[in-house]
Amino acid sequence: MQTLKGDMAVASMPTTGSNLKHWSISGVLMICVVLAFFDKISIAVLFSDPTFQAVMGIGDDKTKLGWLMTSFLLAYGFSSIFLSMAGDLVNPKKCLTACVVLWGLLMALMGMVKSYEQLLVLRVLLGVAEGPLFALAYTIVKQCYSPHQIARASTMFLLGTPIGAALGFPITAYVLANYGWQMTFFVMAVLTVLVVVVVVLGLRDVQLKTGAELNAGKKKMDWQQHVDNCKVLFGARAFWAVCLFNTALLTYLWGLNGWLPSYLIEAKGINLKEFGSISSLPFIAMLFGEIAGAFLSDKTGKRAAQVFGGLLLAGIAMAAVPLVESPMLTILAMSISAMSWGFGVASVFALLARVSPDNVSATAGGVFNGFGNFAGAAAPVLMGYIVTQTGDFDNGIMFLVVIAIVGSLVLLPLIKKY
Repeated sequence: MQTLKGDMAVASMPTTGSNLKHWSISGVLMICVVLAFFDKISIAVLFSDPTFQAVMGIGDDKTKLGWLMTSFLLAYGFSSIFLSMAGDLVNPKKCLTACVVLWGLLMALMGMVKSYEQLLVLRVLLGVAEGPLFALAYTIVKQCYSPHQIARASTMFLLGTPIGAALGFPITAYVLANYGWQMTFFVMAVLTVLVVVVVVLGLRDVQLKTGAELNAGKKKMDWQQHVDNCKVLFGARAFWAVCLFNTALLTYLWGLNGWLPSYLIEAKGINLKEFGSISSLPFIAMLFGEIAGAFLSDKTGKRAAQVFGGLLLAGIAMAAVPLVESPMLTILAMSISAMSWGFGVASVFALLARVSPDNVSATAGGVFNGFGNFAGAAAPVLMGYIVTQTGDFDNGIMFLVVIAIVGSLVLLPLIKKY
């Protein structure tokens, strides 16, 4: 049994000989993730827009607002678990292209909704369409890069998370302030068309294989073989430990993404114009943390220790946020926390590669990402509920602190081996 990997994978792609072309594969994936995060977090900016709230009939119900994010994440998690296996059975490049096209159609439809219920349904469908993204990206990276390149290659597409958030919040805030909430969705739809072109042109010479082809050189899927491979994967305790840890990792991320704009505006008194620029700083810090973490991870190979330490420090730094009054000190504490999170997450897909077989990469990535997002889905609505019931936004922040610190401890048994 032979698995194409690293230099072997590159050798199978005649036109990817140059180093620039080789690393451009992850660059294309990063652009997809940037767009996906634009789509995900743009709704959070609308949470504080009175016109949007009035049209949707939401009022001051923060729990109802939270459901717009949570419904997306629940569908996203379900899709990631149950649809990502398509990347093992069908060419992952074709799957990725189809997904991006669907994102654009759904964003255009969101700009035309007339009720909260219509928007909620479209958010669910967007979650289904975006669910396989990280599993597909992980599968492509695992086929195209060698083990000592995986942390850097996966971090390149993971950088789309902070870049998407850092750009998405201020861009959406600008469009909202000048052109209204409907236009925020139409802008995302136009950007999606551009990304479809990037995917088609950027990956046109990249030759990828299904899990069945990697496993036995077959062109057709062997379903029983795939089931047997999955049994090996699901029987590995280390795999489930990494999946459980990821639930805490993504709960932190979605809690921060879902409520950062409202927290800065309502709890710290930052107005919309100030928010548009200042709110990007934590995500810029997250980006730098991911870059530094990627190089350190590939150099040391200490995947589990790095991911554990990153989330632990993220929780500790976030605990300082409710204690400070100054908006700038608040942003500083959030930035340190986000940078620590990014430093740890840079190694998480490399850790997943260590604990999962090559021939079920998409399935492993889908379960890993899906369960994490199922748990993360609860963060926006739980934080909304906590804030609504207690009347204190800081209690919502402390929820993230507890999740990050407790969740990091799950990886302690893996630190020595991985």
